[in-house]
Amino acid sequence: MTQRLLAVHAHPDDESSKGAATYAYYRSIGTEVMVVSCTGGERGSILNEGLAGRPAAERDLAGVRRREMQRAQAVMGVEHRWLGYQDSGMPDEGEPLPVGSFAAIALEISAEPLVRIIRRYKPQVLVTYDENGGYPHPDHIRTHEVSLFAMRAAADPAQYPDAGDAWQVSKLYYDRIFSGDRLRSVYTLLQERMPESPLIEAMAGMRSWMDDSPSLATTRIPCGDFFEVGNDALRSHASQVAPDSPFFFWPNDLQREAWPTEDFQLIEATVPTELPESDLFAGIPEEGAA
Repeated sequence: MTQRLLAVHAHPDDESSKGAATYAYYRSIGTEVMVVSCTGGERGSILNEGLAGRPAAERDLAGVRRREMQRAQAVMGVEHRWLGYQDSGMPDEGEPLPVGSFAAIALEISAEPLVRIIRRYKPQVLVTYDENGGYPHPDHIRTHEVSLFAMRAAADPAQYPDAGDAWQVSKLYYDRIFSGDRLRSVYTLLQERMPESPLIEAMAGMRSWMDDSPSLATTRIPCGDFFEVGNDALRSHASQVAPDSPFFFWPNDLQREAWPTEDFQLIEATVPTELPESDLFAGIPEEGAA
């Protein structure tokens, strides 16, 4: 049985900041990997002040983000699908969601395209966000909701009978890559090895709001050799990420020493599991196994 991993994300660039090294690692060992972007990121902002061609990007951010996603897809070597919904933006408290945006559409409707993808692609593993979306953007929270709804509906032949034959995902994971544990480990080694680095101040600020985060990872993927691939994929999203952003880009050699994994939390499994794990496919029978 070919191993297939499905990663469901809210916007183009999320796949590169949350798991790109893992996807590249699995591609290197022959696993099929598909990334789904639920929205096109149309209501985002240009976050890279030094973006070349900024006037054109301001006129057509949706087109720019599609081209950026194509480049990131090529870097990671994965398949990619658009779920086809519009970015919901980040409304101020009390403001309604834009009509027709991803988070404003009824779950039963917005999940159907993902049910079709699951049934056709037949992944054993699905990776997405937790109930808080990783951070409380409406589209991230909706991505969590749609992912779980679609995964369960895809396994039920009575639901969406025109969307293909039922398929049961074997394991569901939440992304736990950006954690207080990882930040503390890299920060401590950075202080020791590069005490004059300007990254120290930036990471100290991050620690102020990450230190109390719980340790939830159950599964650590040894993908340190692919951190450069992750960086290249993320830099493909030039409208969203400055090439030297201290939030995203830390010295890879130092990271490989301090924290050479990307981490996930096993949430559901239909196969026997033993924690902790170092493989998202642990416990899933290989083709021909009894």
